[in-house]
Amino acid sequence: MSGSAFSPAGAEGAALSLADLERLARPRVSPPVWDFIEGGAGAERTLAANRSAFDGVRLRPRSLAGTGRPDPRVELLGRAWAAPFGIAPVAYHTLVHPDGELASVRAAGAAGLPVAVSTFAGRTFEELAAVATSPLWLQVYCFRDREVTRELIQRAEKAGFEALVLTADTPHLGRRLRDERNSFRLPEGVRPANLTGSGFESPADHGRAALDPDLDWSVVEWLRSVSTLPVLVKGIMTAEDASLARAAGADGLVVSNHGGRQLDGAPATLDVLAEVVQAAAGSCPVLIDGGFRRGTDVLAALALGADAVLLGRPVLHGLAAGGQAGVERVLDILRAELVDAMALTGTRSPAEAGPALIQRVDRVGEVRHPVVRDTRPVRSALPSPSGLLRKGDLHPSVSDPLLDSMNFLNEVADRYPQAISFAPGRPFEGFFETEHIFTAVQRYLDHLAERGAPPERIRNSLYQYGPAAGQIRELIADSIRADEGIDVAPESIVVTVGAQEAMLLVLRALFSQPDQVLLVSSPCYVGITGAASLLDISVAEVEESEAGFSCEEFEATLQRETAAGRRPTACYLIPDHSNPSGNTLSLQDRRRLLDIAERYQVVIIEDSPYRLVSRGTQPPTLKSLDQERRVIHIGSFAKTVFPGARVGFVVADQGVQDAEGETGLLAAELAKIKSMVTVNTPALSQAAVAGVLLASDGRLSKANVHTAAHYGEGLDTILRALERAFPADARSRLGVRWNKPSGGFFLAMNVGFVADNAALTRSAEDFGVLWTPMSYFYPRGNGRHALRLSFSYLAPREIEEGIARLARFIEAETGRHRAQAEGPASEKGAAG
Repeated sequence: MSGSAFSPAGAEGAALSLADLERLARPRVSPPVWDFIEGGAGAERTLAANRSAFDGVRLRPRSLAGTGRPDPRVELLGRAWAAPFGIAPVAYHTLVHPDGELASVRAAGAAGLPVAVSTFAGRTFEELAAVATSPLWLQVYCFRDREVTRELIQRAEKAGFEALVLTADTPHLGRRLRDERNSFRLPEGVRPANLTGSGFESPADHGRAALDPDLDWSVVEWLRSVSTLPVLVKGIMTAEDASLARAAGADGLVVSNHGGRQLDGAPATLDVLAEVVQAAAGSCPVLIDGGFRRGTDVLAALALGADAVLLGRPVLHGLAAGGQAGVERVLDILRAELVDAMALTGTRSPAEAGPALIQRVDRVGEVRHPVVRDTRPVRSALPSPSGLLRKGDLHPSVSDPLLDSMNFLNEVADRYPQAISFAPGRPFEGFFETEHIFTAVQRYLDHLAERGAPPERIRNSLYQYGPAAGQIRELIADSIRADEGIDVAPESIVVTVGAQEAMLLVLRALFSQPDQVLLVSSPCYVGITGAASLLDISVAEVEESEAGFSCEEFEATLQRETAAGRRPTACYLIPDHSNPSGNTLSLQDRRRLLDIAERYQVVIIEDSPYRLVSRGTQPPTLKSLDQERRVIHIGSFAKTVFPGARVGFVVADQGVQDAEGETGLLAAELAKIKSMVTVNTPALSQAAVAGVLLASDGRLSKANVHTAAHYGEGLDTILRALERAFPADARSRLGVRWNKPSGGFFLAMNVGFVADNAALTRSAEDFGVLWTPMSYFYPRGNGRHALRLSFSYLAPREIEEGIARLARFIEAETGRHRAQAEGPASEKGAAG
């Protein structure tokens, strides 16, 4: 507790609750200022409803729950909070204390909690950032003059603010009768420190004159165009608006009725929380404000699905009562009350709070049990009394926004079947002949017979379960020795159900402790981050440059993670023609990567499915360069043979020593795990792949010469088509650029607008062309202004027509984006 005149047991009595602090604050604030802070719109029905809503909720105590000391910490937007609440954006903290927001920010930092700073803060962004030790967010009002808003955002971002909170419920200020009766004006010396000009004396008059009354959902995209910060939308009170906000690209929702200061007669925020949470369906954080005064209020909101709570008026009460120390006391009391409530309800952490914690009561105290669909990541999977499972009771990975994104991509493709699609990374279907399957299987059966296998063994090799590690390991070992220079014994190989199972097995074996972390190149293939999510493995990004994977950034990430007390255990990357960027790691960087991995004792998980379907000489695999058994190599026959077989493999020749000192191979441990997952890879699939390997003497590189030439022609075609569609002057005007891979299935393209799901829908509907938003491939949601183009699935004429359509879309979308960004400012310039 920092020093001040405030004492929790002062002359007015002990401040043991937020209500005590409110009583202490009132006599220290002038009546007009108090009315400005405390008042609501109209008859103040919504203001009262926010508080009375909590009187309709009862918490259900639990006995002998064995919870110990509950841990109230949460993580939101990549930052840890000491408790699931923070400070809401409230204007003019300087109304109640000369330090204003400086005191509030210092108090929040001491408590490990974030602060959303109002556009109308009484202290500058730079002052606040200089004293902040916890996250700062900027609350955004959009002014008629967008340039004013743009400059505020850019200043805040430069100062180190970490998110934007768009206030969406204020096309103009509601009628606040207390202020009208008082003819409220800001006291002398109180003004918005981050705005220039005049007219601020009357907040109501200024709001009506300056705020943009014509905002629509495109403002979210505009905010993304002027800032890289995540955007939360504040003022969500319906499922419809929650869905629209997510479709517009919002990174979070704040359930808020503006503290009852806008539409009088609107419901309490607590009463609509479950509706909004259900609409969000776990795709983004949902926060709430409005009437919170007790720790039990916070727990009730968590139980109804909120991820965190924002406090408004109580912060000003604490500030008025005792400056920084008063705000600290507010936060301390609320945290202590919350921990007590968690302990007495058997709730170990905020993630465990769910609808089972609460009962609803009517106005006369009769208990009701409403049906609430919970979407929080609660770890119990018990069915509800109706026999239905709640999605929020399932593993958090099922609510991963990435899964929704991929489903959305499939839905768009189904909805617009005539569109040319650069989205799927599939092999070209023109190579597939049904008879080849039968020929390949027969070739394998003949091979078994030639080796002296009796008929019953040949029969069982197709009809029966096989060894978990696979029955064609010898053929795979011969093939990768011939094609890839990977010389390992067959016992070092496990045959898997595609490369995806190989990833799952490797991660399950390597990661056993919560402090371990998996490094991934960013952007990266979604299969590895999906597998990590399933297994609750923490992921850290190694940011790629436009040239691809950076060894410097790899080492810097290792150092950062180690300094933070985490243990980097493995790093996953696709070194050859990567998915999604198409980049390839140079031979020099391959050697540097292995050297860094050895120095930091990190395993490299090499996934390289595109080498043997790319023309020309390929750099050596990491595994072939590996002298220290530092690399686990994952392979797939999906691209080289056919995807429907679903056959992959993993090379894991690392030694594993047990407690008795006996040493075996990691591959054997992976096979044990596999026996509990898929039992064995289907024998028919293995037989078909084996037949192709035998027919090519194990040299798939030679068998795929024609295939590699076709994909090379596709790459040449798309690059030529892009050059024609976007000559140098058009590239400069539109802000378009792309990389030039040497092989594989993909290339990455940067554009001058937000390439999100909404843009993809417009592209499909209006221009008949599909692509994949690059943001899907960034674990932390970057890559908003880029898209992935896959050319593997299309014939040359389709590629050319598709790029022509894409060019028309990019031209139109860039114009649309610029018109929105200029907004009223351009109109004013034209009028002048």
